Amino acid sequence: MRAVVDLTRCQGYAQCVFLAPEVFQLHGEEGLLYAPAIPDNQLERVRQAAAACPVQAILVGEEVSAGGR
Repeated sequence: MRAVVDLTRCQGYAQCVFLAPEVFQLHGEEGLLYAPAIPDNQLERVRQAAAACPVQAILVGEEVSAGGR
C-alpha cells in the first residue's frame, strides 16, 4: 500500500504526524516528510491520518502515484 501527499495542498496542520508518526514527520515548522510505502502495521493509522487531514491532501491506495491527482 502507498501514500501520496499533495504538498501543494498541505497546510502543515500536522494531524497526520500525530496519528501516524512512524510514516509522517514535520521537517521544520511546515515541511512534511513521509514514507510513500506504508508498512502493513501502519496502514490503519495512515488511513485515519488521511481522513483527519483538514485539506484532504493525503491519498492512500494500491495504485497511488505522484501523478495520480
